[in-house]
Amino acid sequence: MKTLKIYYIDDKYIKYLRKFDNKVAFNKSKARPYVGVVYTYNNQTYFAPLSSPKPKHLTMNKDALDIFKIQDGELGIVNINNMIPTPISCLTEVLPLVKDKQYKKLIIEQTTYLNKHKSKLLSKVKQFRLRYDKGHLSSRLRKRCCDFKLLEEKCKEYEKEEVAI
Repeated sequence: MKTLKIYYIDDKYIKYLRKFDNKVAFNKSKARPYVGVVYTYNNQTYFAPLSSPKPKHLTMNKDALDIFKIQDGELGIVNINNMIPTPISCLTEVLPLVKDKQYKKLIIEQTTYLNKHKSKLLSKVKQFRLRYDKGHLSSRLRKRCCDFKLLEEKCKEYEKEEVAI
């Protein structure tokens, strides 16, 4: 299995996807961009956004289907419900670009934890997608999810447009 890394995602691509699904999170700013972990699901590259540590993460249920707690929430969470299909060309690895020592330390700790628990994370992602694809999620949970099938189609269209340019 490949080593998981944390990436920035291209703002132009995020803006493109948001035209079709408003659950795709914004890049907040150059100082606080969208970061996430990248993996492959059904031959499609996916970007799962991370949420930086917040007090509420400590009390969230670790068995919730749509999140993966990083070190019991102390280091944030992976938002499985908001993962998006992403062309590799739209990703930039975070770690080599981080200047702030405290933020770099957090990224290293998150990456280390995610790699130690990679099989658990990927298993949770797979279970989540199987339930999503089969319509076995509660309506409340489904409303919080990105429209994966639509975004996969739009990702392919984006890649074709980028190649044509």
